[in-house]
Amino acid sequence: MNNANYRLEPPERLVRTLSSRPADGVARRWLATLPETIQEYLTRWELTPERVQTPGGRTSVVILVRRADGTPAALKLCPPDGTAALEHAALERWDGRCAVRVLRADAGALLLERLHGDISLRSLAEAKAQLEAAAVLQRLWVPPVGAAGAAGGHPFPEVTAHAAGLAETLRERRDAPAAADARALVDEALELVSGLVGSAGAGGDAVLLHGEYHQGTVLAGDRAPWLAVAPRPLVGERAYDLAWLVRDRADTLLASPGAAAAARRRVAKLADSLEVDAERLRGWAVFRAVSEGVGELSVGSRGRGELLLEFAGLL
Repeated sequence: MNNANYRLEPPERLVRTLSSRPADGVARRWLATLPETIQEYLTRWELTPERVQTPGGRTSVVILVRRADGTPAALKLCPPDGTAALEHAALERWDGRCAVRVLRADAGALLLERLHGDISLRSLAEAKAQLEAAAVLQRLWVPPVGAAGAAGGHPFPEVTAHAAGLAETLRERRDAPAAADARALVDEALELVSGLVGSAGAGGDAVLLHGEYHQGTVLAGDRAPWLAVAPRPLVGERAYDLAWLVRDRADTLLASPGAAAAARRRVAKLADSLEVDAERLRGWAVFRAVSEGVGELSVGSRGRGELLLEFAGLL
């Protein structure tokens, strides 16, 4: 195939997400030139494209490719905001242990081993999926030291600083019209995160965290049954990483009888299985759901925003 004449367009979800951020000029410019950037890497790394992975992520694009020797791979391109470098450092630190392997890397680009992108843990029944998710996550929690990118240390942001930034943004959005019905929940989330950040040492040793871990970021592989992808790595307490698992499949849970009791049982079960403090896990789950929910409302995604806020209210 002649890559120079094969134009690959970004998926609609990525376009929609980045187009909703008018203040992020860098990401929008990256999006505008993305087809040309894809062609550049296809040529430079001698890759033959098969198709763009859809629906894909909200901040990156993955193209399924074959290398010059015919082996399958996945080319991932990210905006020039440093996320690809951090993802690369985390994946190198894990070195294939319950995570996808990096075959080649460049600024903003990762060539990854090919996984079964259409088969995630969400293809399993809920109870089995949560067991598998917990098992994979536990193996990812390693000391961060040894990662590439920083002499004598590690390149990853701390959970406390990251959470403080999220809290500041949430505080700024509290009085926006879109969040009018959620102010009491926002105030609770801000109080919870203040206590969590202020007592970070009580959450146990700081480890390398996936950062955005949920059932959808664990894909079926060939050399291992399940492998994690798409980290937004941080360093901090384990309970932070479990918070998204608490709300996984929230739409299904909210539609079931006894949703509040089921949500609380999920917190208790995950905390017990991975030996984290249940109250800290609840706090992070509430804060992260409210922070993201209000963020969704702020960009007009009312359905997803209201679902996240409703779930947080159950906890």
